[in-house]
Amino acid sequence: MLGFTEDSAVEQPVIETLVRAGWTHIPGPELDRSTNDVLNERSLRDALIRLNPSIARRPERADEVIYKLRSVLIGASAAGLVSANEQFMKWVRGEFSLPIGLNDEHETVRIIDFKNIGANEYVVSNQVTFTAGPERRFDVVCYVNGIPLVVGEAKSPVRPAVTWIDGAIQVNSDYEVNVPSFFVPNVFSFATEGREYMYGTVQMPVKQWGPWRTGDPIFLGLRAVLDTVSSMLTPAVLLDITRNFTAYATDRRQRMMKLICRYQQFEAANQIVQRVVEGKIRKGLIWHFQGSGKSLLMVFAA
Repeated sequence: MLGFTEDSAVEQPVIETLVRAGWTHIPGPELDRSTNDVLNERSLRDALIRLNPSIARRPERADEVIYKLRSVLIGASAAGLVSANEQFMKWVRGEFSLPIGLNDEHETVRIIDFKNIGANEYVVSNQVTFTAGPERRFDVVCYVNGIPLVVGEAKSPVRPAVTWIDGAIQVNSDYEVNVPSFFVPNVFSFATEGREYMYGTVQMPVKQWGPWRTGDPIFLGLRAVLDTVSSMLTPAVLLDITRNFTAYATDRRQRMMKLICRYQQFEAANQIVQRVVEGKIRKGLIWHFQGSGKSLLMVFAA
């Protein structure tokens, strides 16, 4: 079908949906970055100064933080992608401190403001080229304060033999293998051909990628995909997932893996916490079936 491509039929509607959800669209070629850079360092530096009064007093300290983050990115090849991802996420979630306070006292470094989400910069970009290694071009990248937290791969909706699985395999078996540094800051990736939307974490087998439901499946196809995008990738939800709904573990072969919530765990854990905050101790019931992730739900709620 002439003119009906993955760009016009899937990628652009996803971008437009994200703009309506609160993101600013900047095409990949117009980003203020070198194609060798994982981070948009100018945006990150501005955020460090904006969110950390001690760094604002001495802006050169922002460069010290960025240097440490770069070292984590470089270490992906030696430490392994999942291990490097865990280390980077500790920085993102504000679990590290540096002697940046008065009299060189240690203070927590804030890279993202999780309480006042309006204090962050949200940029969605398409056709982002990365050349630190084999050149790759990512269809959709969501940057928060210059950090690429989400990568999306769009496929053509008009070829029956092509599905979201092809996009997920490209992320899992090509991008993460050949340009792992770009995925060190990754919270999750998603793939869609305009019919289904699936997401997974770094090095998660494609068969474990899952859907994000938005309620009753009233709509199917692209409409359902865009509803999912506007739900899961709204800034508030993405930051909640980033801060509270990922975990790291080892499998039976002692390989590190990154876990992420499914939609039912996200909803249930937040409702559990809300009931505790409101003091509704003896109210509430969650129905589970075998293999639905009860143990992980308790981890997220805790």
